[in-house]
Amino acid sequence: MTYPPAALPSLRQVLLLAVAIIGVIFLFVQAMALPIHLALFVSWFLVIGLGKWLGQDYASMQKAITTGIHKGMVAVLVLIAVGALIGSWMAGGIVPGIIYYGLAAMSPEWFLPAAFVICAITSLATGTSFGTIGTAGIAMMGIGAGFGMPLPIVAGAAICGAYVGDKMSPLSDTTVMTASLCEVKLVEHIKSMFTVSGPAILITFVLFVVAGLFYQPDGDISQAQQAMTALDSHFVIAWFSLLPAAIVIGLLVLHMPAVPVICFGALLGVCWAALFQGVDIVAAIRTLYSGNQIESNLDFLNILLNRGGMSSMFEVIILVLFALGLGGLMDQTGVLTVISERLRRWASSPGKLGVSTVFAGFLGNFLGGAAYVSLITASTITRKNYDQMGIDRRVLSRNTEAGGTITTPMVPWTDGGVFMATTLGVATVSYLPFLWYHFLVLAISVFYGFAGIAMWQNDGRQAEPVSS
Repeated sequence: MTYPPAALPSLRQVLLLAVAIIGVIFLFVQAMALPIHLALFVSWFLVIGLGKWLGQDYASMQKAITTGIHKGMVAVLVLIAVGALIGSWMAGGIVPGIIYYGLAAMSPEWFLPAAFVICAITSLATGTSFGTIGTAGIAMMGIGAGFGMPLPIVAGAAICGAYVGDKMSPLSDTTVMTASLCEVKLVEHIKSMFTVSGPAILITFVLFVVAGLFYQPDGDISQAQQAMTALDSHFVIAWFSLLPAAIVIGLLVLHMPAVPVICFGALLGVCWAALFQGVDIVAAIRTLYSGNQIESNLDFLNILLNRGGMSSMFEVIILVLFALGLGGLMDQTGVLTVISERLRRWASSPGKLGVSTVFAGFLGNFLGGAAYVSLITASTITRKNYDQMGIDRRVLSRNTEAGGTITTPMVPWTDGGVFMATTLGVATVSYLPFLWYHFLVLAISVFYGFAGIAMWQNDGRQAEPVSS
């Protein structure tokens, strides 16, 4: 529950605040090479200052911070669980086993599209991009490194696949949440999204096929052979190495709760480390917190496999908390209200309506730091315009997911952006150019609005394109 603001800020004040926050982020991160955590922390006080200027009392703004953080606590729990799972799965030979068999079965020229498809299938089956990246995504990074592929494009392929399911799966929390916020039946929401995601998936697959032809290691797979030899020397690689991954994916497919399932998977990793890898039971349990530690003669394997543990997620969690708190402050001080009202007035045609919804979702991620915030801003800001124009809520829900869910890993300080960068070991700005699925979904969503494609009216007819 938020307290009503004493007064709404003017548009000029909102713009000045936005410029100040962007300036602080640039100064801290680019100019002084300081952690972005500090930039977001300082941004809290910029918003609090605006709130005091408008007559807000500090107690209400502090309450807004805690309320905003509370909305993202599920993501924090998932981050902790995934960190534990990564640590024990490394020590238990589960991820090394997937990498080993992947290097043996895949060919370099087909690796990128295969990585995209594998992560897409995993995310569709499980409904979680975090779980997909924490398991299949890490494995794809290892296989790609073994083939000598540039890691940013490998990360791009994995993230693109992971967000296919995060956006489309009926098991995804963001998919269910968006359908609920927009008051659309879940099946109808997914059907509407497929009109955009279907072409985007196909084009993305083709792009990764073409990219795979350019990034081939010219037939030299010696690095892959070296990686397989190193893995075989450090781990017991066998078919049973894959069982925990199959069990976890199976439980998620059955729509079991994500946090306990991932924790159970982490426990299986401890058992596998003790039973099959000869790791002392205390050391195996310690990997849940501290992650895995090995020494090989290949630097990229050391970097890839020496990771995980709850402790590896602490910086991510702190950043997510700061971002969520900032989003709560933005809501309490009326900043989001002013922006939403301006966007609502501007969205006077179906084309502008699509742009405003997508932009509102991006803004929710940029200022609120989480998909949950962005879905709320995108679904509420221009909802009245859809109803007034007679455009079906299925279009609203589709555009909400495009602006909210899809843009989450594109912003460095969102929960999704930080998780992807930390887990895969590739900075957001490095993998961003390869998020082809994401860019295509955004572009097609906006194009449909201006072209009048799949813009259904409330009576089921196709809306006519309106010049903007």
